[in-house]
Amino acid sequence: MSGAAEAVNARGAAELYAKECASCHGRDGRAKTFKAKFNHARNLTDPEWQARVSDERIFNSIMNGKGKMPAFAKKLSEQEINSLVAYVRGLKR
Repeated sequence: MSGAAEAVNARGAAELYAKECASCHGRDGRAKTFKAKFNHARNLTDPEWQARVSDERIFNSIMNGKGKMPAFAKKLSEQEINSLVAYVRGLKR
């Protein structure tokens, strides 16, 4: 993928995250929102969780939902979900 295409993809992933994920996981991924505490949303920046979880598991959680997290299979394409997996990986602290 060209640098320009990657930049567009990264921007698209950031916009998707802001629209679909940030209300529970927080803009920074740390799950410090009221809604996050209520729903027990995962801190996506946690290095232990990041090391333990596979990209496939993150993809499946987004696609099929997990716990109180809704499924996005009917709302997002596989390409969009893959871009979110990459975005979530970038949140690691």
